[in-house]
Amino acid sequence: MDDLTEMLKGTLEGCVLEIIGREETYGYAITRRLNELGFSDVIEGTVYTILLRLEKNGFVQVTKRPSEVGPPRKFYALKDAGREELAKFWVKWEYLSARIDQLKEGGR
Repeated sequence: MDDLTEMLKGTLEGCVLEIIGREETYGYAITRRLNELGFSDVIEGTVYTILLRLEKNGFVQVTKRPSEVGPPRKFYALKDAGREELAKFWVKWEYLSARIDQLKEGGR
């Protein structure tokens, strides 16, 4: 789909939290997963900015591990606060998507 960047701004952080919540992972793998899901406009720089914010807000635990190529990788896992934030994200998403669906269906 063409240029989803503007629409994604408010939801990408929740998507990243969901990916991390499923398994401990690292930045490039998160970017790759988002791209596989069809978010082709998402680049590593965007994901790393989100990861820094999640770390700063205490939502993720960061562990450095050796990489087969290059410097050590930072792996991210959700902390309890991150799980709470993810739950809030899905509540907000359900509310918003229900309103949008209602609007699309003619306000019924």
